[in-house]
Amino acid sequence: MGRTATAAAFDTAHWQRRLDDLLTTHRIPGAVLAVLTNGEIHELASGILHTGTGVETTVDSVFQIGSVSKGYTAALVLSLADAGKLDPDQPVVAVLPDFALADAEAARTITPRQLLNHTSGIEGDYVNDTGRGDDCLARYVDGTRKVGLTNPPGATMSYSSTAYNVLGRIGEVVTGRTWDEALKELICDPLGLRQTMTLPEEVLRFRAAMGHMGEPGEDPTPTPLWNMLPRSAGPYGGISATAADVVRFARLFIDGGTSPDGTRVLSAAAVEAMLTREVEMPDQWFLGAHWGLGWGLFEWDGARGFGHDGSTFGQLAYLRAIPEKGLAIALLTNGGGAAPKVHEALCRELSAELAGVTMPAFEPAENPPVVDTAPFTGRYKREGFLMTITARAEAEAEGDGEGVLDLRYEGVEGLAGTFDPLVWHLTPVSDTPAKTVFAGRRNDKDAWIPVVFYALGDGTRYVHFGVRATAKSG
Repeated sequence: MGRTATAAAFDTAHWQRRLDDLLTTHRIPGAVLAVLTNGEIHELASGILHTGTGVETTVDSVFQIGSVSKGYTAALVLSLADAGKLDPDQPVVAVLPDFALADAEAARTITPRQLLNHTSGIEGDYVNDTGRGDDCLARYVDGTRKVGLTNPPGATMSYSSTAYNVLGRIGEVVTGRTWDEALKELICDPLGLRQTMTLPEEVLRFRAAMGHMGEPGEDPTPTPLWNMLPRSAGPYGGISATAADVVRFARLFIDGGTSPDGTRVLSAAAVEAMLTREVEMPDQWFLGAHWGLGWGLFEWDGARGFGHDGSTFGQLAYLRAIPEKGLAIALLTNGGGAAPKVHEALCRELSAELAGVTMPAFEPAENPPVVDTAPFTGRYKREGFLMTITARAEAEAEGDGEGVLDLRYEGVEGLAGTFDPLVWHLTPVSDTPAKTVFAGRRNDKDAWIPVVFYALGDGTRYVHFGVRATAKSG
């Protein structure tokens, strides 16, 4: 793929100081940063891996990368399509005849492409610990017969971890291997990703980060377990890696599908497919304005890029890459509620200096537009989660009185009581006939996040929050 002229030299001392300062300011225990620029990978580490042990973070430390794992699963599936073993546009049931959902008709029509670009409509947060056996994904997918839809297939984009586990199971059936084995053989080994793994017994060979939980501005505390995700979460969030290995994976898409030694891992057509704008996002800012096959896609100053965020219990990961600039940035952290601010600062500064592009900021204007909030108040529900939108004049506002709406987010049904209800204060950003955009945050230490209200063609109202679509229910 074409690249621009040589970028500025990487100033290791400067970026080390910047990483150290940001972690101290935002009370992040530890982080690793890897940057690909001018064909070289630069690695930095800061802080400690575990506040209980004081073990130092080093560049070879392994972190959980959460949903960044979805890009790897997508690459595995596209490699099978490359080999003629899978048609992304045939129904899933062509490969998994017993695949079922609560909506039987949807299960018969949903395709791998819709799973890849998050338009399947499958409820995205189905968690099922099906044990440590090699049959964990088969048993997980057997359980999706009780999972419902957030929206009709193809009607809108709604992020679905569940869909990626179905993709993982497709990979198993097509290859005759477990997802872990297939990923290693078809993606990780050819790319030389020697510090990328999916199982805890593999992580034990390396220095591993412990997750930490805490609100922005507070000193975080270690999580009770190193990893609280089951093995069945692998395809959507189960990979652990060093930051440099994450960048090496991203380089696959910068180099058109080949490894550094010239080994063809994905065809140029498969790379292009993963980076093609398949779906326009209702939320244009969280990861990018569009979604491809596995990646969120953005455009900064005319330069197109891709990326993904990931979070587990107490660990947060970020990847951004701009192929035409030969730039990839991976930041892996072990907790602290302000990690998004650290990522935003580093990514904005690095992309400006090394690629000459400006990462746009998302925040409300000093004088926000006046909008009619009445159409947005009410209840929005999907399986396990309830959002209640109220006008702040009607709510018992706590804190600074920021915003015109409150969004209360809580677990219901099987998730009732699993976490304390959370409240975001919403400030208007823009209002058009198609959608109304708010910026939300819980307090002034939080980063702003987009909250988008819109309607489908049938008139059903939705809120897009956390890259998920939730229909208005009352």
